Amino acid sequence: MNRRRFLRTAAITPLAALPLGRLFALEPDNAFRKNIGLQLYTLRNEIGGDVDATIEAVVEAGYRQGEMYGFPNCDPMIAAARKHGLELHSTHFEWDTVVNPKDAGMSDFARIVDKAKEVGLSDLVIPYLTDQQRGSLDAYKRIAENANKAAAKAKEAGIQLSYHNHSFEFEPKEGGKRGFDVFMEEFSPDMHFEIDVFWVKLGGLDPVELVRKLKGRVSQLHLKDLKDGIGIPAFGGVPNEAFKELGAGVIPMEPLLEVAGVSGVRICHVEQDQSPDPLASIRQSIAYLRKL
Repeated sequence: MNRRRFLRTAAITPLAALPLGRLFALEPDNAFRKNIGLQLYTLRNEIGGDVDATIEAVVEAGYRQGEMYGFPNCDPMIAAARKHGLELHSTHFEWDTVVNPKDAGMSDFARIVDKAKEVGLSDLVIPYLTDQQRGSLDAYKRIAENANKAAAKAKEAGIQLSYHNHSFEFEPKEGGKRGFDVFMEEFSPDMHFEIDVFWVKLGGLDPVELVRKLKGRVSQLHLKDLKDGIGIPAFGGVPNEAFKELGAGVIPMEPLLEVAGVSGVRICHVEQDQSPDPLASIRQSIAYLRKL
């Protein structure tokens, strides 16, 4: 792949192309504006083709930090990030080591914690649950019990363990109770949330109100926008076109950043699960956030 061509595949979308009335400017010293992150899963195909050029493009777009995925199998991403000055604080990891541990001591998770500490990470995030792992409220309770044990182990190493939501956690189950309700009730003070605002909205909740309700328990936010006209609530998959760049959908971002600032959120990451041109999308989203 020609590096120069790769880095020019998508130009920053002109500000005038963004919806009128949806632009905002954060204060110059706003921590989220200065240190905005990117969940690198957005660029998984590009990373698979040329990880070095992709990370370079992320830095050139203005992102200060990257959140990895698939940890601990991330050595190429780590090397490229160090080369190009992209900070790494958080990662999604092999969640079965917590959700379905092979032994009572969670030895596989302990190895992940050791690797995270070696890399210098501050956060580990459970990224997903399979259908079989979330079939009932009792299943959610078992996950919470294991997550609490793992969070205590991570804390000993100075690392925060969190859970990343989708929309399926908001689907009513026995008696109308939701899996997310179980997590809110059962998670220990050591166990936090990484709130994905797109999936909260799809689950039928107001993400601003949820972050406010969870004040002190949300370590990070995933910022992504939802196309207008998508049916809500939706607890399963959605069409690829449902994922939009920030400012191009129905989720107001300024109130989210405001509530993040007073609720203890430390990091905000842009993420877009699907895009026909992911590099163009991440550039458009940061242009919206920073009003370039």
